[in-house]
Amino acid sequence: MGRSRSRSPRASRVRLGDPVLDRYLEFVESRCRPNTVLAAASDLKIFFSVIRKPAAEVVPADVLAFITAQRKAHGDGRIVRLVDGESGLSSRTIKRRLSSVSGLYSYLVLCGDVAVNPVPRGMATRRRGGRGVALVRTPYTLPKILSPAEVDALFGSLRHWRDRAMVEAMLLGGLRRCEVLGLRFEDLRPGEGRVFIADGKGGHQRVVPVSARFFRSVGAYVDTERPAEARTDQLFVALKGPRRGQPLADDGLDKIVLGARRRAGLRHCTCHQLRHTCLTRLREAGTALEAVQAQAGHRSLDSTRIYLHLANDWLAAEYVRVAAIIDASRHGLGAVAQ
Repeated sequence: MGRSRSRSPRASRVRLGDPVLDRYLEFVESRCRPNTVLAAASDLKIFFSVIRKPAAEVVPADVLAFITAQRKAHGDGRIVRLVDGESGLSSRTIKRRLSSVSGLYSYLVLCGDVAVNPVPRGMATRRRGGRGVALVRTPYTLPKILSPAEVDALFGSLRHWRDRAMVEAMLLGGLRRCEVLGLRFEDLRPGEGRVFIADGKGGHQRVVPVSARFFRSVGAYVDTERPAEARTDQLFVALKGPRRGQPLADDGLDKIVLGARRRAGLRHCTCHQLRHTCLTRLREAGTALEAVQAQAGHRSLDSTRIYLHLANDWLAAEYVRVAAIIDASRHGLGAVAQ
């Protein structure tokens, strides 16, 4: 259970052609997950394509100019996001890119290549001793989940047992997309009704229970669909095309879910929304928050608290309980006054 898995060769040796940036990416590769390396490389490439300066010459004014450029509307500005009604990139995307840039300069400061990090920590306020205002404010939004009717429609549009098993892993087990794609035969424990996650987010491992429906779908997939020529020990593989029998590509699951969503006529459905739906339903059913945290693989309970807000029944029950106490106290005070 304590085994580790090799890093994806596709995500290794990411380089941008700049000695300073490539040295930093090599450092990131030595301590972070492949997806983190890819994200950092993409963010840095975008930043320096906008600023067009060597890393050693960047100043705080350049960072502020980058933020402004990222928030500019594309085209005529008539296309906006439904979430916040704004055009340009979302605050979360800009904030992540600034975090990547700040990480680069923290590294360069330690190496002695620059004196200070040009990414400001925030904007000063008039209040003495205050924490300041964040450079980019991110709105607090709740993730979308699927209704029971939408779930039924989605399952009705899936064409293969493989696809059904992968969706069930997310919808009934709360697995992340990367965790589904990383499953191997040795990770399945059908007798226990559990799955071992050997390579979760941040490299953390856990064992989680999953519905028997998932294991039945996996059995049907292996018996009737999985190519006999497949030599990989990874569970989910491509069923057709030049990659038949090879591990499903990173974007393969996204395409499967997107196709099923369109056939089902759903307005929204992503891999992460399937995971959110699972964890929300667990909380609505009365599962302890700590248990939801363990199922989700969250390192901090703060990440799990969002499901308190998504589980409307819990909030409504708490409101009714407190309202009853308030009403009772008012009636009691009225009786005393009379």
